[in-house]
Amino acid sequence: EKMNSTMSEEPDALSVVNQLRDLAADPLNRRAIVQDQGCLPGLILFLDHPNPPVVHSALLALRYLAECRANREKMKSELGMMLSLQNVIQKSTTPGETKLLASEVYDILQSSNMSDMDNVNEMNYRRRKAQFFVGSTNKRAKTVVLHIDGLDDSSRRNLCEEALLKIKGVISFTFQMAVQRCVVRIRSDLKAEALATAIASTKVMKAQQVVKSESGEEMLVPFQDTPVEVEQNTDLPEYLPEDESPTKEQDKAVSRVGSHPEGAGSWLSTAANFLSRSFYW
Repeated sequence: EKMNSTMSEEPDALSVVNQLRDLAADPLNRRAIVQDQGCLPGLILFLDHPNPPVVHSALLALRYLAECRANREKMKSELGMMLSLQNVIQKSTTPGETKLLASEVYDILQSSNMSDMDNVNEMNYRRRKAQFFVGSTNKRAKTVVLHIDGLDDSSRRNLCEEALLKIKGVISFTFQMAVQRCVVRIRSDLKAEALATAIASTKVMKAQQVVKSESGEEMLVPFQDTPVEVEQNTDLPEYLPEDESPTKEQDKAVSRVGSHPEGAGSWLSTAANFLSRSFYW
């Protein structure tokens, strides 16, 4: 399908990177995306994009891809990857959540090829070296594990993702669909209740927090029913009205891609070609 050349560039960049992010959210697609010739270079270009939501979405895509251990080496050695992540972290104009997310991706990739004991010293050395730009960013983040009743298909996952993305202070999230869980990284000053409020606002899902007891057993703790005032994330664009929403097509795209990785490749190459043509040369 042809991109409309008369439209302004921003929505196109955003819709392309959001589609990549949605494809990367499905574990079945993660190997194919990283094997593709054009995809990682495209996502790296997006890290330099002037529009903050484009950068954040590209980082979420990379965060999903890095969950697959087999992808990490290739991602780390991809030209410009580590440098671009450093740039995002160092740039004074980068929003706080985006910095935290970038340093999370950086840390995952940086430690990718370390075998356990041999490289502990090397890692400590690198960590000290990396400290100058990552600073103590990760200390300002915490992890909350949610059990979400009703999280049972990809359209529900999209609803959940949209609700979480709108909260100021959410850095990243990982879905474990088989056990109806979502692992969320948030800034340490954000109350976990805000996540529950956002998920309850979907009207079809409800969240409980997963905590470990002293004996190490997992327990589900319900959140208080009093809704928390949620600060909206103003950096992110408004979501498209329902009829224009790209998520309708996305389920088809994801299932098609999951079953035929080469189908993913062709879609992704198209996206990557579009990227390099439109924004950078």
